[in-house]
Amino acid sequence: MALYEHTVMTRQDISAQQAEALNDTIKALIEEGGGSVAKIEYWGLRNLTYRVKKNRKAHYSLLAVDAPPAAMAEVERQLSINEDVLRWLTIRVEELDLELSPLLARRERERDRSAPSNRNDDAAAASE
Repeated sequence: MALYEHTVMTRQDISAQQAEALNDTIKALIEEGGGSVAKIEYWGLRNLTYRVKKNRKAHYSLLAVDAPPAAMAEVERQLSINEDVLRWLTIRVEELDLELSPLLARRERERDRSAPSNRNDDAAAASE
């Protein structure tokens, strides 16, 4: 089987739950085709550099996939039919990167930086 990184952009007017439900649908299609999904990252609603099909924002998702080419062809066929999908990109890779993407890693670092300061503020307020 081949290894892929698959990125999907969906319309801005669907909810985050609908975008994640699409990820589950993609995962089910891949598993039906004899493959597996090693990682799914939902990046959230992000601004686009230019309009795509009249949308200024899009929900982004990244999937790390181990599947036969026929399964990925079926996923792409299904995505081309889906009206909520703006664009997708499938890239064949030599090995899957199972670590957090740089985007999510940066969010985690920012969250870690802000969390200790909030705890200190809470502790200071509690002692007063």
